[in-house]
Amino acid sequence: VQLQASGGGLVQAGGSLTLSCAASGDIFRVNSMGWYRQAPGRQRELVARATRSGTTVYSDSTQGRFTVSFDGAKNSVYLQMVDLKPEDTGVYYCNGEIQVSRNYEYEYWGQGTQVTVSS
Repeated sequence: VQLQASGGGLVQAGGSLTLSCAASGDIFRVNSMGWYRQAPGRQRELVARATRSGTTVYSDSTQGRFTVSFDGAKNSVYLQMVDLKPEDTGVYYCNGEIQVSRNYEYEYWGQGTQVTVSS
């Protein structure tokens, strides 16, 4: 199973970006997907997550500015980011909880995409 993320880049404060991530490979079912980020010198932290059933979770710092959506038919997750702030800068990693068979679920990570917000 592979997760391929795209959409990062450089944007000015107040700007917008949309990240995309698609899971591929020998997949039985994708149960949830989400985004984490890691700023230099800091631990990786949750940004937002969405489940197949429609539940979404956001960090306090992104609630109201970011929107996560999960497309079960495409095994994909998207992150719409508006009103970006310099503190949103970091490497954004796609994450998925994926069943490879009826009885086995594993956690997978994508390769990371850089988001840089200039002040």
